[in-house]
Amino acid sequence: MGVIRLLRVMRIFRILKLVRFLQDSNILLRSLLMAKRKIFIFFSTVAILVTIFGALIYVIEGPDNGFTSIPQSIYWAIVTITTVGYGDLVPQTSIGKAIASMTMLLGYSILAVPTGIITAELNQEMSSHKSLVKCPNCSKAGHESDAMYCKHCGSELADPDNRVVAPKE
Repeated sequence: MGVIRLLRVMRIFRILKLVRFLQDSNILLRSLLMAKRKIFIFFSTVAILVTIFGALIYVIEGPDNGFTSIPQSIYWAIVTITTVGYGDLVPQTSIGKAIASMTMLLGYSILAVPTGIITAELNQEMSSHKSLVKCPNCSKAGHESDAMYCKHCGSELADPDNRVVAPKE
């Protein structure tokens, strides 16, 4: 039964012609795997900050304002940092609102960090797939490995068997 379901899923991929995107998805997957240590450190830092903000808001607001425990306050900090903001827990004091404001601003700045990490790894992965083939006309390198024409001047690249390879920098 499971094999039939798998075949149906494979038919969906065939219908959607997603096979042509397989190489690009592999590049994205390799980029994520290369960035896993940086992402782990980033999420560990976020977890520490959420714990600190949660404990701080618990001490400032207390059970009278709905923050009945530190885990409940950590939940509030996670919801606030991720910019979801359900509204089920809201600071009532001025100091609590100031902490909430800092938490919200931290949330917006945190969104950009993993994007930059993954983008940098993706850029590095994509540039490593570019060949070192030099154009015989303009002498520029960095063409795609399957390119037949220069992306800079449009002239035909050398025969694949007789390619001129640029020295590594």
